[in-house]
Amino acid sequence: MFCLRRPSCLEIEAFLASQQESPFSYAEVGATRGKLPTGYAIDRNRVKLGAGPEAFCHAVQALRHWQMFQLGWLELFDSNTAIRAGATVAVLARHFGFWSLNSSRVVYVFNDDRSYGFAYGTLRDHAEQGEERFSVDWSSEDDSVSYDILAFSRPQQWQAKVARPVSRLLQKKFARDSKAAMIRVVLERAAGGGCV
Repeated sequence: MFCLRRPSCLEIEAFLASQQESPFSYAEVGATRGKLPTGYAIDRNRVKLGAGPEAFCHAVQALRHWQMFQLGWLELFDSNTAIRAGATVAVLARHFGFWSLNSSRVVYVFNDDRSYGFAYGTLRDHAEQGEERFSVDWSSEDDSVSYDILAFSRPQQWQAKVARPVSRLLQKKFARDSKAAMIRVVLERAAGGGCV
């Protein structure tokens, strides 16, 4: 959904409600778990957040609270949504003088001693189609903690097809800003003390 003005909270809530039963917009649901599909742009982004169990705990908490979406030009609704398979969220972005509102649904979640993450996939009314996985990993080799984004996407709506170079720029901007947000949050949490 594209808008010339920022949608009101009521409009965002109505949009999100309308997406609850919407199907995924792509056939390869769950593909970020294994072999990535052909015919899509593939994006891999990774950044080191710190080292050790406390950094891992802070990074997991940041991911669980959708803090990788706190970017100023982009917001997630509802940011209180629990990350669980089937949860539907909307992403509101401001770019080039207009707003876009797109919906995605959590496909799967994983959680073990050294990795936590989830993937969400685009729904029918999303400008793009594809899937994105967000994860934090604590390496058993060098004790480092990293944030990783893996995505496959292609345009779905005509606006995204016409503006594909712009869409790709925005995807790269999101990855860069999301990594910076995670670094900032983990550093702030570490300065605040222990992780629970």
